[in-house]
Amino acid sequence: MSAPFEERSGVVPCGTPWGRWYQTLEEVFIEVRVPPGTRAKDVRCSLQSRHISLAVCGQELLQGKLFDSTVTDEGTWTLEDRQLIRIVLMKTNRDAGNCWTSLLENEYAADPWVQDQMQRKLTLERFQRENPGFDFSGAEISGNYSKGGPDFSSLEK
Repeated sequence: MSAPFEERSGVVPCGTPWGRWYQTLEEVFIEVRVPPGTRAKDVRCSLQSRHISLAVCGQELLQGKLFDSTVTDEGTWTLEDRQLIRIVLMKTNRDAGNCWTSLLENEYAADPWVQDQMQRKLTLERFQRENPGFDFSGAEISGNYSKGGPDFSSLEK
């Protein structure tokens, strides 16, 4: 079985002071660098539908209202190698037109070039899902791809 589309096509990360975040059609990934040797008991993480907070050793690293809603019960966080916290949020709205322009409502926005690349990637991911027999991981998009790209659903097969 081949790797999932996002693994073959790479990610389009948005850098932040504490790490980075990126997205697929279904999920938002947050990677937070923490001091080496951090233990799980040092981490306080709250994941709600529209709100996130993360504190390590009593110091708040990330807190605020998310750009869009997520499925609360499906959000997870892990501490990897005692130096990286990875948070995975499941988007409520999972279509290609739902490209988050920032992680929080007013913070950690993707610059215009990164936003453009994110939207292109989500559009390609949508094409891959709609056409499972084709590999779009190396494809290039030109033209109208905003809001999830063109809608081909009305075309006859």
